[in-house]
Amino acid sequence: MDSQTLFGTDHGIPGFPGLLPPQLPAFLLQRRHTHNVPVIRAALEPSRGDGSSSPTAPDSSQLSSSSSLGGAAAPSSMHFSRPIITSLVGIDVVDIWSDHTPPPFCNLPNSYSFLVKHSILWRLSYQIIQPRLVHLPYLATVKAICNKGISAAFDKYQPDLLVSVHPLMQHVPLWILRSRIKAGTYRPINFATVVTDFTTCHNTWFAPGVTRCFVPTEFCKKLGLRQGLNEDQISTYGLPIRPIFSKRLAPKRSLKRQLGLDPDVPAILLVGGGEGMGALEVTVEQMALKLGTRCQVGRGGPVSFMVVICGRNKKLLDRIQGTQHASGMRVLACGFVDNIHEWMAASDCIITKAGPGTIAEALIAGLPILLNGNIPCQEEGNIPYVIDNGVGAFEKQPAKIADIVVDWLGEGEAAFKDMARKAKALGRPEAVYKIVHDLAQLADLPCLEWGPAATNQKNKKPTVVVQRRHADRRINHCATGAASGRPGPAGS
Repeated sequence: MDSQTLFGTDHGIPGFPGLLPPQLPAFLLQRRHTHNVPVIRAALEPSRGDGSSSPTAPDSSQLSSSSSLGGAAAPSSMHFSRPIITSLVGIDVVDIWSDHTPPPFCNLPNSYSFLVKHSILWRLSYQIIQPRLVHLPYLATVKAICNKGISAAFDKYQPDLLVSVHPLMQHVPLWILRSRIKAGTYRPINFATVVTDFTTCHNTWFAPGVTRCFVPTEFCKKLGLRQGLNEDQISTYGLPIRPIFSKRLAPKRSLKRQLGLDPDVPAILLVGGGEGMGALEVTVEQMALKLGTRCQVGRGGPVSFMVVICGRNKKLLDRIQGTQHASGMRVLACGFVDNIHEWMAASDCIITKAGPGTIAEALIAGLPILLNGNIPCQEEGNIPYVIDNGVGAFEKQPAKIADIVVDWLGEGEAAFKDMARKAKALGRPEAVYKIVHDLAQLADLPCLEWGPAATNQKNKKPTVVVQRRHADRRINHCATGAASGRPGPAGS
């Protein structure tokens, strides 16, 4: 899991006091009242410059979640659902695989961690179903076996919009929904995909039959076009990250004091993911050795301060906390934190694996990024993205990682500051609000041009009357077309 926390206690969501486990391949969105979309828009605006949040309706939404099938997908789904949680909309986060499919498919979530830890098996399984000639027949077989359970989920939740945030949850539910709409057993609704991989995306992310596909980069957009999506179906807004990252924080020096750091000393943030994985302990030792003896930073002699986020790895946390470094470098080790946005804002650079969520968060925070590992296949493309955009570097060996940081804080300080400026410019804190705004429109009006709602509308004028659960509505247009955020960087 590349993102340490989901919503912190400062978000005021009852029942979500901090960390949530990774969950869900998809979630279903339900409209609760018949308020107009402009009312929703007012609740989706990012934080204002003074750091306060825009007005929102009282939180009376329903959100349910379970199971795990990939670390990145779950946080992203919660990220873009948070701003839309108001009295206007009800949200159900549903683990389709675990709760609504028969064996062996209901056990798929349990296989993710095992496969990722055995990279050869993960790479093999990833690449085998990459070609359309393989994954389309495979998913058609899955549909035939899982049709009854997934269809029952539609009847149980009665969604006005289906949103998928996992690569294996496009084709199967989309085909089932489309067949039911065609048969007249379900009303026309929209289906949206929010891609949570940053650059390298599996082909199963892209189903031409969706209403809208939200992608984080131009690179992903090109992949979608090659898989048969139309230009108007794709929106390039960025990766949805927790709204707290759009909040204006205190100045860096003030944040360092609040977090117990020395404001006059560079702070290096080392992130080990949810399980505290990677060579964290050796990296800390090498950093202490080389920074403590070779890099005095030129500010009267203070050495650097290192912050280590160990996640759930309690044994690692205890060992790092119990180690004194002769070089003098101070190390602050933490387990799970619910204020990672503050730690990033207080730090001067970050060392982390190439997870999409952490990279996107670091860019918003304006941090130079030193990547020290990656999950095969799906995160490999994130490495050249960071390097080619001039916002960081990649190195796996702890001793060389320490050498890079020594250079960044010493002779390469000018280039280091330039990386920070480029990172800040590349961040997209507004992406989550743009995505949620468009999702609100998709929940309100079935699109008759793209997606499952267009199934029964061939050779008809795009004006229909749709029976809703709460009211009859005349629909004379589909949701707004795809729009691009800022242009993707060169080579993206």
